[in-house]
Amino acid sequence: MQLELTEKEFRRLLDMVYIGNWILNSCRDDDRFEDYDNLEEKLFSLCPEHGMRALVQRWRGHSYPSRAYEEGGIHEAIMAYEDNTFFEILAQELALRDMDDPPITPENYDEIMARMDAYLGEFEQHGTDNITVDMDE
Repeated sequence: MQLELTEKEFRRLLDMVYIGNWILNSCRDDDRFEDYDNLEEKLFSLCPEHGMRALVQRWRGHSYPSRAYEEGGIHEAIMAYEDNTFFEILAQELALRDMDDPPITPENYDEIMARMDAYLGEFEQHGTDNITVDMDE
């Protein structure tokens, strides 16, 4: 297979592969999807020949995203996604809990969305500051 990319497109592809591999493998410990690790390594090994030597480091014969790459903002993008996902899921779970955990149907969808919007507004203003758990129960 031959794939032609501009340098900018190649750089964006590195980000997409890194983020995808992070999502798939960051919580897997020793049970990683090695084929994704291998693809990431293959792409990052091409960095030097495309003027991006600073984005890759070699260790024990393998190519890895460099510390400069990992500290260059990619994790901020991942964290923004994780934060947004966390609050969306929390808002949905709380809205459903408030309604005694019904299945989502066309009939209750608008009410669930309204409750979620209220929670999301709270989270946007105060984060998790107003969430409490009664530990006495």
